[in-house]
Amino acid sequence: MEVLPIILYILGSILLVVLIILGIKLIITMDKIQVAVDNINTKVESLNGFFSIIDFTTDKLASISDKVVEAISSFIRRIFTKKKEESEEDE
Repeated sequence: MEVLPIILYILGSILLVVLIILGIKLIITMDKIQVAVDNINTKVESLNGFFSIIDFTTDKLASISDKVVEAISSFIRRIFTKKKEESEEDE
């Protein structure tokens, strides 16, 4: 009965030391990860200007293509409506 508490105290002390060591290693790892994330964040922020230029260009190209498609479709619509009106007048 006297040996069991001593064994439990020793195992508890060992577990406490292991947990402290793991905690310290975890803190060191988290610091390294934070440095890497900060580095990646600065690199991504440096590309924001480039991405904004690409976004502006694609918006303008989409606008131009929409206008071209609208013009072509209205032209085709006019051609078919005129033919339809001419065929109705002929009848």
